[in-house]
Amino acid sequence: MSETRTITVIVNGKRHNATVPVRITLADFLRHDLRLTGTHLGCEHGVCGACTVLFDGCSARACLMLAVQADGHEIMTVEGIPPDGKTLHPLQEAFRDNHGLQCGFCTPGILTTLIELLRENPDPSEEDIRIGISGNLCRCTGYHNIVVAALDAAKRMCQADDGRPATDDRRHNDR
Repeated sequence: MSETRTITVIVNGKRHNATVPVRITLADFLRHDLRLTGTHLGCEHGVCGACTVLFDGCSARACLMLAVQADGHEIMTVEGIPPDGKTLHPLQEAFRDNHGLQCGFCTPGILTTLIELLRENPDPSEEDIRIGISGNLCRCTGYHNIVVAALDAAKRMCQADDGRPATDDRRHNDR
């Protein structure tokens, strides 16, 4: 019989108490126990980025963490990105409007990665975005529309924050 531990985590703003096997990954706990299937499993070695979640606000590979390591911490999955759980976040809208996804397998990990990037750098350059998502593999899009969508999202989010339109003269000139 496998050893278990009781953990308490906050996932997408909701507190969860669970008894889990000590060797279950955070990704498997999110997917199977909490039924948050937006956290995808690709390589299960931390290389592809499909399982990226925000762990206390910082991107982390859920396939490389054990659920017991999350005890007492806050996790945000792709399901937690919409502000009210009903409408799309500006980043999600920008992905939709700019065709930033195709099959969608990598999209949750890319979105969570970009949430952190845009929080830390609300006015990124194209290069900043390409570097920021360099740990996320996408086999369908070629990244161009992902970058376009992220730049559009940055503008939308900036506009929402200060009420002024985000114009190109407010962007970085070091591209």
